[in-house]
Amino acid sequence: MPLLSSNYHPTGIFKNADASTIYAGKLRKVDLSYTRERITISDGDFIDLDWSKSKEDSEMLVILLHGLAGSADRPYMQGMALAFNNLQWDSVAMNFRGCSEEMNRFFQSYHAGASDDLAEVITHVLSLKKYKKIALVGFSLGGNLLMKYLGEQRSRPKEIIGAAGVSVPCDLAGSLGAINRMRNFIYSKRFEINLKQHLNKRAELFPDHLDKSKVASCNSLRDIDELYTSRAHGYKNADDYYAQASAQNFLEDIEVPTLLISAKNDSFLSPGCYPEEVAENSENIHLEMPAFGGHVGFVTRTNVYYHEKRVTEFISSLLD
Repeated sequence: MPLLSSNYHPTGIFKNADASTIYAGKLRKVDLSYTRERITISDGDFIDLDWSKSKEDSEMLVILLHGLAGSADRPYMQGMALAFNNLQWDSVAMNFRGCSEEMNRFFQSYHAGASDDLAEVITHVLSLKKYKKIALVGFSLGGNLLMKYLGEQRSRPKEIIGAAGVSVPCDLAGSLGAINRMRNFIYSKRFEINLKQHLNKRAELFPDHLDKSKVASCNSLRDIDELYTSRAHGYKNADDYYAQASAQNFLEDIEVPTLLISAKNDSFLSPGCYPEEVAENSENIHLEMPAFGGHVGFVTRTNVYYHEKRVTEFISSLLD
């Protein structure tokens, strides 16, 4: 498909990548209430799902996946859920392992390639025998996980009609390099502090597997991936994790219509995160690259942000 043109033209301060990223992530308020469901998955761990329903009974469901150090409570998750609810879709926001209020049961947690956990959630949803059409939407790290799931050599339910990824770091190593640039020092440090706090709690529960002194010695996101993320989840090291889990390896094999929206001024993304050649030669990948928007920061003057409007339009166009 040809690359998509974009109609996103913010005004004033929101042409600035940092302003849009920070406002959307930290200052936006969304009026939405969830109902939580805890499911036990096949390995004995649990995943918390946060549901929001449309006003009328629906046979359509969107499954939402958050980003690094995120949860279902992030404004971008709530905003997308509400946008779908208003179009008579139910929504379920998946909290990755360890990302709800309670630590998960195992030493392992989540990572950018943990597509088996998404498959478990989809299996649970289908067991409810309610939803005939399912859409999948992932943000940032969750978008990478989603693209990997869609492109893997695995069986996928016929109920999945389409998907969308917003600000997806398709090249994990390249994205890490972008985040580690000096201009992103505050962002990377916030991620680092958040993840180290999480790892310290995990070290208290699993002292035989993780030492707090080693957590304290981590000075970057890569250090954390080297110490914990990669080795806890079966990868040799951080480089092996980035190489195997990056969505760029799976995009060409995606067989359902999929929209990717990534701003050209997203300072978290490297050139490899914009799969222009794949999109130009794919029947299913639709790539939109607005000039502005930062990282998941497509602010508008209304309570529906640009990426929410585009994603709901795209998914709605796939309905029979």
